[in-house]
Amino acid sequence: MRVSLILLLTILIMACTNEEVIRDFDLQGHRGARGLLPENTIPSFIKAIDYGVDTIEFDLVMTKDRQILISHEPWFDHKISTKPDGTPVTEEEQRDFNIFEMTYEETQQFDVGVRGNPNFPNQQPMEATKPLMSDAIRAIEEYSAEKGLPPVAYNIETKSVPDEYGEFYPYPEEFAQLLYEELNKLHEDFDLFGRIIIQSFDPATLIEFRKLDDQIDQAMLVYDERQMQEYIDELGYTPEIWSPHYPLVTPEMVKEADERGMKVIPWTINTVMEMQRQLDMGVHGIITDYPDSAAVLR
Repeated sequence: MRVSLILLLTILIMACTNEEVIRDFDLQGHRGARGLLPENTIPSFIKAIDYGVDTIEFDLVMTKDRQILISHEPWFDHKISTKPDGTPVTEEEQRDFNIFEMTYEETQQFDVGVRGNPNFPNQQPMEATKPLMSDAIRAIEEYSAEKGLPPVAYNIETKSVPDEYGEFYPYPEEFAQLLYEELNKLHEDFDLFGRIIIQSFDPATLIEFRKLDDQIDQAMLVYDERQMQEYIDELGYTPEIWSPHYPLVTPEMVKEADERGMKVIPWTINTVMEMQRQLDMGVHGIITDYPDSAAVLR
Protein backbone atom coordinates (compact mmCIF):
# COMPACT_ATOMS: atom_id res chain seq x y z
CA MET A 1 0.00 0.00 0.00
CA ARG A 2 2.79 2.42 0.94
CA VAL A 3 4.69 1.91 -2.32
CA SER A 4 1.47 2.30 -4.35
CA LEU A 5 0.81 5.65 -2.71
CA ILE A 6 4.38 6.74 -3.41
CA LEU A 7 4.03 5.77 -7.06
CA LEU A 8 0.77 7.70 -7.36
CA LEU A 9 2.30 10.76 -5.71
CA THR A 10 5.31 10.60 -8.02
CA ILE A 11 3.14 10.38 -11.12
CA LEU A 12 1.16 13.42 -9.97
CA ILE A 13 4.34 15.37 -9.28
CA MET A 14 5.73 14.56 -12.69
CA ALA A 15 2.46 15.43 -14.40
CA CYS A 16 2.33 18.81 -12.68
CA THR A 17 5.95 19.71 -13.37
CA ASN A 18 6.14 18.17 -16.84
CA GLU A 19 9.42 16.52 -15.82
CA GLU A 20 10.82 13.29 -17.21
CA VAL A 21 10.55 10.40 -14.74
CA ILE A 22 13.98 9.00 -15.57
CA ARG A 23 16.73 10.79 -13.65
CA ASP A 24 20.46 10.16 -13.58
CA PHE A 25 21.67 10.31 -9.99
CA ASP A 26 23.64 8.27 -7.48
CA LEU A 27 21.09 6.36 -5.40
CA GLN A 28 22.63 5.55 -2.03
CA GLY A 29 21.07 3.18 0.47
CA HIS A 30 21.53 4.75 3.92
CA ARG A 31 22.78 2.09 6.32
CA GLY A 32 21.55 -0.26 3.61
CA ALA A 33 17.77 0.02 3.58
CA ARG A 34 17.10 1.20 7.13
CA GLY A 35 13.45 1.89 6.50
CA LEU A 36 12.89 -1.73 5.52
CA LEU A 37 15.35 -3.91 7.46
CA PRO A 38 17.63 -3.46 10.51
CA GLU A 39 20.25 -0.82 9.80
CA ASN A 40 23.88 -1.50 8.99
CA THR A 41 23.34 -5.25 8.67
CA ILE A 42 24.09 -7.57 5.80
CA PRO A 43 20.38 -8.31 5.10
CA SER A 44 19.75 -4.55 4.91
CA PHE A 45 22.58 -4.10 2.41
CA ILE A 46 21.26 -6.95 0.27
CA LYS A 47 17.76 -5.46 0.34
CA ALA A 48 19.16 -2.14 -0.91
CA ILE A 49 20.86 -3.93 -3.79
CA ASP A 50 17.56 -5.57 -4.71
CA TYR A 51 16.09 -2.07 -5.11
CA GLY A 52 18.85 -1.04 -7.48
CA VAL A 53 21.04 1.24 -5.40
CA ASP A 54 24.28 2.44 -6.93
CA THR A 55 26.01 2.87 -3.58
CA ILE A 56 25.79 1.26 -0.15
CA GLU A 57 26.32 3.72 2.69
CA PHE A 58 27.44 2.52 6.11
CA ASP A 59 29.26 3.62 9.27
CA LEU A 60 32.39 2.31 10.95
CA VAL A 61 33.60 2.05 14.52
CA MET A 62 36.45 0.09 16.08
CA THR A 63 36.50 -2.73 18.61
CA LYS A 64 38.97 -3.22 21.45
CA ASP A 65 40.81 -5.85 19.41
CA ARG A 66 40.95 -3.40 16.48
CA GLN A 67 38.35 -5.01 14.28
CA ILE A 68 36.49 -2.64 11.96
CA LEU A 69 32.81 -3.00 12.82
CA ILE A 70 29.82 -1.53 11.01
CA SER A 71 27.82 0.55 13.49
CA HIS A 72 26.42 4.06 13.61
CA GLU A 73 27.22 4.53 17.30
CA PRO A 74 30.31 3.29 19.14
CA TRP A 75 27.91 1.70 21.62
CA PHE A 76 24.69 -0.31 21.51
CA ASP A 77 21.81 2.07 20.83
CA HIS A 78 18.92 1.61 23.24
CA LYS A 79 16.31 1.90 20.49
CA ILE A 80 17.38 -1.28 18.70
CA SER A 81 19.73 -3.30 20.91
CA THR A 82 19.17 -6.36 23.04
CA LYS A 83 21.67 -7.54 25.68
CA PRO A 84 23.05 -11.09 25.80
CA ASP A 85 20.55 -11.94 28.57
CA GLY A 86 17.67 -11.06 26.24
CA THR A 87 16.67 -7.77 27.90
CA PRO A 88 16.63 -4.43 26.04
CA VAL A 89 19.51 -2.01 26.37
CA THR A 90 18.20 1.08 28.18
CA GLU A 91 18.95 4.67 27.30
CA GLU A 92 20.67 5.18 30.66
CA GLU A 93 23.11 2.33 30.13
CA GLN A 94 23.72 2.36 26.37
CA ARG A 95 27.03 4.24 26.51
CA ASP A 96 28.30 1.72 29.05
CA PHE A 97 28.29 -0.85 26.24
CA ASN A 98 31.25 0.85 24.61
CA ILE A 99 32.30 -1.05 21.47
CA PHE A 100 35.80 0.47 21.66
CA GLU A 101 36.22 -1.41 24.96
CA MET A 102 34.68 -4.67 23.70
CA THR A 103 36.17 -7.44 21.58
CA TYR A 104 34.50 -8.34 18.32
CA GLU A 105 33.38 -11.63 19.88
CA GLU A 106 31.72 -9.73 22.73
CA THR A 107 29.82 -7.49 20.30
CA GLN A 108 28.31 -10.54 18.63
CA GLN A 109 26.40 -11.39 21.81
CA PHE A 110 24.13 -8.36 21.26
CA ASP A 111 21.18 -8.38 18.87
CA VAL A 112 20.37 -5.21 16.90
CA GLY A 113 17.40 -6.27 14.81
CA VAL A 114 14.86 -8.41 16.59
CA ARG A 115 13.19 -5.45 18.34
CA GLY A 116 12.81 -3.42 15.19
CA ASN A 117 13.18 0.36 15.29
CA PRO A 118 10.41 2.60 16.67
CA ASN A 119 11.40 5.35 14.25
CA PHE A 120 10.83 3.05 11.27
CA PRO A 121 7.51 1.26 11.74
CA ASN A 122 7.71 -0.45 8.34
CA GLN A 123 11.05 -2.02 9.19
CA GLN A 124 10.87 -5.82 9.31
CA PRO A 125 12.37 -7.05 12.61
CA MET A 126 14.81 -9.94 12.44
CA GLU A 127 17.69 -11.35 14.44
CA ALA A 128 20.86 -9.49 13.48
CA THR A 129 24.29 -8.55 14.74
CA LYS A 130 26.72 -5.80 13.81
CA PRO A 131 28.96 -7.18 11.03
CA LEU A 132 32.61 -6.65 10.31
CA MET A 133 33.18 -4.38 7.33
CA SER A 134 35.14 -7.14 5.60
CA ASP A 135 32.31 -9.66 6.02
CA ALA A 136 29.71 -7.20 4.77
CA ILE A 137 31.65 -6.22 1.66
CA ARG A 138 32.37 -9.86 0.84
CA ALA A 139 28.68 -10.72 1.19
CA ILE A 140 27.66 -7.78 -1.00
CA GLU A 141 30.21 -8.56 -3.70
CA GLU A 142 29.32 -12.25 -3.77
CA TYR A 143 25.58 -11.53 -3.90
CA SER A 144 25.96 -9.06 -6.77
CA ALA A 145 28.09 -11.52 -8.73
CA GLU A 146 25.67 -14.38 -8.09
CA LYS A 147 22.73 -12.28 -9.33
CA GLY A 148 24.62 -10.94 -12.32
CA LEU A 149 24.28 -7.38 -11.04
CA PRO A 150 26.82 -4.58 -11.55
CA PRO A 151 29.11 -4.02 -8.58
CA VAL A 152 27.95 -1.32 -6.19
CA ALA A 153 30.02 1.49 -4.77
CA TYR A 154 30.60 2.00 -1.05
CA ASN A 155 30.18 5.25 0.87
CA ILE A 156 32.05 4.54 4.09
CA GLU A 157 31.68 6.86 7.06
CA THR A 158 34.34 6.94 9.73
CA LYS A 159 32.54 7.74 12.97
CA SER A 160 34.79 10.06 14.93
CA VAL A 161 34.32 12.78 17.56
CA PRO A 162 37.45 14.69 18.64
CA ASP A 163 36.37 15.04 22.27
CA GLU A 164 36.03 11.26 22.50
CA TYR A 165 39.25 10.10 20.81
CA GLY A 166 40.72 7.24 22.83
CA GLU A 167 37.45 6.74 24.74
CA PHE A 168 34.88 5.75 22.13
CA TYR A 169 36.89 6.20 18.94
CA PRO A 170 40.46 5.54 17.83
CA TYR A 171 42.67 8.49 17.04
CA PRO A 172 42.32 9.54 13.38
CA GLU A 173 45.77 8.34 12.30
CA GLU A 174 45.15 4.83 13.63
CA PHE A 175 41.61 4.72 12.26
CA ALA A 176 42.74 5.75 8.78
CA GLN A 177 45.67 3.31 8.75
CA LEU A 178 43.64 0.28 9.84
CA LEU A 179 40.81 1.10 7.44
CA TYR A 180 43.20 1.56 4.53
CA GLU A 181 44.91 -1.75 5.26
CA GLU A 182 41.55 -3.55 5.37
CA LEU A 183 40.38 -1.97 2.14
CA ASN A 184 43.62 -2.96 0.42
CA LYS A 185 43.03 -6.59 1.40
CA LEU A 186 39.50 -6.47 0.03
CA HIS A 187 40.68 -4.71 -3.12
CA GLU A 188 42.89 -7.68 -3.93
CA ASP A 189 39.81 -9.88 -4.17
CA PHE A 190 37.19 -7.49 -5.51
CA ASP A 191 38.93 -4.60 -7.30
CA LEU A 192 37.30 -2.10 -4.95
CA PHE A 193 39.29 1.05 -5.59
CA GLY A 194 37.35 3.32 -7.89
CA ARG A 195 34.18 2.30 -6.03
CA ILE A 196 35.06 3.72 -2.61
CA ILE A 197 34.11 7.01 -0.96
CA ILE A 198 35.38 7.88 2.51
CA GLN A 199 33.13 10.33 4.33
CA SER A 200 33.15 11.89 7.77
CA PHE A 201 31.93 14.80 9.85
CA ASP A 202 35.43 14.88 11.36
CA PRO A 203 37.93 16.48 8.96
CA ALA A 204 40.83 14.91 10.87
CA THR A 205 39.98 11.37 9.74
CA LEU A 206 39.68 12.53 6.13
CA ILE A 207 43.02 14.32 6.33
CA GLU A 208 44.77 11.24 7.68
CA PHE A 209 43.21 9.01 5.03
CA ARG A 210 44.17 11.44 2.25
CA LYS A 211 47.80 11.13 3.37
CA LEU A 212 47.58 7.39 2.66
CA ASP A 213 45.79 7.61 -0.68
CA ASP A 214 44.86 10.76 -2.58
CA GLN A 215 43.06 8.84 -5.33
CA ILE A 216 40.11 7.67 -3.24
CA ASP A 217 37.15 10.05 -3.31
CA GLN A 218 36.13 11.78 -0.11
CA ALA A 219 32.89 13.35 1.08
CA MET A 220 32.72 16.13 3.65
CA LEU A 221 29.63 15.55 5.77
CA VAL A 222 28.02 18.83 6.87
CA TYR A 223 25.25 19.59 9.35
CA ASP A 224 25.81 23.33 9.92
CA GLU A 225 25.85 26.50 7.86
CA ARG A 226 29.60 27.06 7.84
CA GLN A 227 30.91 28.15 4.47
CA MET A 228 32.52 25.67 2.09
CA GLN A 229 35.77 27.59 2.19
CA GLU A 230 36.04 27.09 5.96
CA TYR A 231 35.91 23.33 5.53
CA ILE A 232 38.30 23.40 2.59
CA ASP A 233 40.76 25.52 4.58
CA GLU A 234 40.58 23.05 7.48
CA LEU A 235 41.10 20.07 5.19
CA GLY A 236 43.82 21.70 3.12
CA TYR A 237 42.23 20.44 -0.12
CA THR A 238 38.87 20.29 -1.87
CA PRO A 239 37.03 17.00 -1.37
CA GLU A 240 35.27 15.36 -4.29
CA ILE A 241 31.85 15.46 -2.62
CA TRP A 242 29.98 17.99 -0.50
CA SER A 243 27.42 16.10 1.61
CA PRO A 244 25.16 18.43 3.61
CA HIS A 245 22.02 17.69 5.60
CA TYR A 246 19.35 18.08 2.94
CA PRO A 247 17.54 21.14 4.44
CA LEU A 248 20.76 23.12 3.91
CA VAL A 249 20.79 22.58 0.15
CA THR A 250 20.05 25.56 -2.09
CA PRO A 251 20.56 26.14 -5.81
CA GLU A 252 23.33 28.55 -4.88
CA MET A 253 25.08 25.86 -2.84
CA VAL A 254 24.91 23.40 -5.72
CA LYS A 255 26.28 26.02 -8.10
CA GLU A 256 29.17 26.87 -5.78
CA ALA A 257 30.03 23.19 -5.31
CA ASP A 258 29.96 22.65 -9.07
CA GLU A 259 32.31 25.58 -9.57
CA ARG A 260 34.67 24.08 -7.01
CA GLY A 261 34.54 20.67 -8.72
CA MET A 262 32.48 18.96 -6.01
CA LYS A 263 29.38 16.82 -6.39
CA VAL A 264 26.53 17.50 -3.95
CA ILE A 265 25.05 14.41 -2.30
CA PRO A 266 22.77 15.36 0.61
CA TRP A 267 21.60 13.18 3.49
CA THR A 268 19.10 11.66 4.50
CA ILE A 269 16.01 12.15 2.29
CA ASN A 270 13.00 9.93 2.89
CA THR A 271 10.10 11.35 0.90
CA VAL A 272 9.68 11.25 -2.86
CA MET A 273 8.57 14.89 -2.94
CA GLU A 274 11.76 16.05 -1.19
CA MET A 275 13.91 13.79 -3.38
CA GLN A 276 12.33 15.41 -6.44
CA ARG A 277 12.93 18.89 -5.03
CA GLN A 278 16.58 18.12 -4.38
CA LEU A 279 17.09 16.67 -7.85
CA ASP A 280 15.47 19.75 -9.36
CA MET A 281 18.12 21.84 -7.60
CA GLY A 282 20.79 19.79 -9.32
CA VAL A 283 22.14 17.49 -6.61
CA HIS A 284 24.14 14.55 -7.88
CA GLY A 285 22.86 11.88 -5.53
CA ILE A 286 20.29 10.93 -2.92
CA ILE A 287 21.04 9.20 0.38
CA THR A 288 17.88 7.58 1.70
CA ASP A 289 16.57 5.04 4.19
CA TYR A 290 14.01 4.03 1.55
CA PRO A 291 15.74 3.00 -1.68
CA ASP A 292 12.42 1.49 -2.78
CA SER A 293 10.90 4.98 -2.78
CA ALA A 294 13.84 6.61 -4.56
CA ALA A 295 13.79 3.91 -7.24
CA VAL A 296 10.50 5.26 -8.62
CA LEU A 297 12.32 8.42 -9.72
CA ARG A 298 14.63 6.58 -12.09
